[in-house]
Amino acid sequence: MKLFITGMPGVGKSTIVQNVVSLIRERGYRVGGVSCPEIREGENRVGFDIIDLLSGRRGVLSHVRLSSGPYVGKYHVNLSDLSEVGVTALNNAVSESDIVVIDEVGPMELQGKDFQEAVIRAMESQKPVLGIVHWRIKYPLIERIKGRSDVKIYEVTPQNRDETQAKILEQALKALEK
Repeated sequence: MKLFITGMPGVGKSTIVQNVVSLIRERGYRVGGVSCPEIREGENRVGFDIIDLLSGRRGVLSHVRLSSGPYVGKYHVNLSDLSEVGVTALNNAVSESDIVVIDEVGPMELQGKDFQEAVIRAMESQKPVLGIVHWRIKYPLIERIKGRSDVKIYEVTPQNRDETQAKILEQALKALEK
């Protein structure tokens, strides 16, 4: 089972994934993959980290003050950390964890061809996957994910956030118990 969340920015997609990851870990499962939380300076978002959920290794996915890498919005994407942390995290998750988390498959992450290939490997594995796909971008990899018969996509809104989290947790636990 491959479970993905989509929805408008700021609706709580990453929070749902973080909560589900915590609840899954409490049940003794090994969670691997990536999380990309915001980097904030005061009230301002200045970038995104990339974290390997299995090892805890961190890198910088993007930042307003990076001087190289492709631009996405106001950020330069750090292709080195995307590869060294992100790709390594996904590959290790496929081989060593019970569930693979991909937060997120979006414009910044799609800048790395090797990251895209790691996402495909995770999707083709027998492991359950919990991920986030960008809500409106049209990109071949996202369309490929959405078109798979083993993918269930939940659209998160402020009104259904709690209910959606409960459904995703239930589905993830069912997939893990198989």
